[in-house]
Amino acid sequence: MTVRFGIILTFICGLLAGAPAISADFSELKIISGDKIHQFDVEVANTPSLRSKGLMFRSEMAEDKGMLFDFGRTLDVTMWMKNTEIPLDMLFADSSGIIITIARETEPYSTRVISSGGKVKYVLEILGGVADRLGLKVGDKLQHYLIKTK
Repeated sequence: MTVRFGIILTFICGLLAGAPAISADFSELKIISGDKIHQFDVEVANTPSLRSKGLMFRSEMAEDKGMLFDFGRTLDVTMWMKNTEIPLDMLFADSSGIIITIARETEPYSTRVISSGGKVKYVLEILGGVADRLGLKVGDKLQHYLIKTK
C-alpha cells in the first residue's frame, strides 16, 4: 500500500469515527533561521490516526501554535487541505529537521495534492502567512525533542 493511499484511507476511517478531538498536549519546537530563533508550541501527530486528522475542522489557530507530523521514516509525502478551514504554511523537513520545501498559504478545503518535493520525515503546519512574516526559508532547521540532529 502506498503511503498516500494509506493516509487517505486513514483519513476516511477517521471521518467515519466522527470529528477529531482537539488535543491540548503541546511541546516546544524551535525554527532556527539564520541568527533568529522562532518558538512554537506544537501538537504532535505521530500515528496514522493523528496524521489523518491533522488540523481539520479547526476555525482558528494562534500564530505561535502548530502541528508537527512525524512519519517515523523518510519518504515522499503528500498532503491536502480537505476539511481544513484555515490557510496553512507547510514546512517539509528531512530526518535531521532541515526544511527542504515550504508550501505557503495553502488553500482551505482544497483537495489539491501538496507534495513534499522530496523525501521527508516531518511536516510542520503553522498558520498561513507566518512563514513569510518570519522570513522562513528552505535550509532553516526545526528543533524538537523528536528530531534527532546530525
